[in-house]
Amino acid sequence: MVIDVTDVPDRERFEARDSDADGALAGLMTYQLTGKVIAVTHVEITPEYADRGVEETLTRAVMNDARQRARVVVPIYPPLADWLGKHPEYNSIVAGATKKLK
Repeated sequence: MVIDVTDVPDRERFEARDSDADGALAGLMTYQLTGKVIAVTHVEITPEYADRGVEETLTRAVMNDARQRARVVVPIYPPLADWLGKHPEYNSIVAGATKKLK
């Protein structure tokens, strides 16, 4: 299984698609973008892709995209906040109580 993650800005979401299955939608992560601030609002994994690592792949792709675009991530979706707590390598781009948004 090869998962490709693509930003779909007109739908305000990132899509994870299985390129081995003719681009079948495996999951998505919705967001709201204001300037350089990206608020992640929801993650949904298609049932047939549950427990196959799609959420991890999608989350890492979105976080790496945010880093590359110099965005600040606001993790509104609680499981993302939990995930980020286990991945301090992204602390520099995550909005926190002591971080000022520009």
